[in-house]
Amino acid sequence: MTEVWIGIFSGIAFGFVIQRIGATNPQKMVLAHLMKERHIPQFMLLVVIFSAIGLFALEAAGGGTTRVLPTSLVATGLGGVIFGIGWGLTGYCPGTCWAAVGEGRMDAIFALLGGLVGAATFAQLHEALIPAFYMPTNYGQVTLTDWFGHPGVALGFLILLFGGGVLLIGRFWERQA
Repeated sequence: MTEVWIGIFSGIAFGFVIQRIGATNPQKMVLAHLMKERHIPQFMLLVVIFSAIGLFALEAAGGGTTRVLPTSLVATGLGGVIFGIGWGLTGYCPGTCWAAVGEGRMDAIFALLGGLVGAATFAQLHEALIPAFYMPTNYGQVTLTDWFGHPGVALGFLILLFGGGVLLIGRFWERQA
């Protein structure tokens, strides 16, 4: 039961933060995609950094596990294209869409319904899509730990890479007053 409360608290906290940063505002998302608003992409990179640190700490303490799925370039690339089209058309990614619905944005309700229909369609077609899109470029379970040989080194690389991204976005993207 404690895990449920931690999940509820974490979800509410994350929703509060993404609302405060402006990620539930599709106009602000458009500006972020046009590289005219730096706070949202910087926030996203920081979330990845903090999540990686938290997951590393949980696994080191024996309180968490990671299930690594095989890497497929075609399936991942196609999923990324579909994700990007949906985000570009609606101004919401799945997480911000739920938060925007909670905020009362009517357009987000339609984006959420579209996402749920897409997810249901994929679930129905999943078994047929695996041979066509997943298997041809299945490279197995590939992780940064495999590349670097140690989870701490992989975490350090991720922090440096994404931390550099945060700094570069702050330096080169247009600053909004």
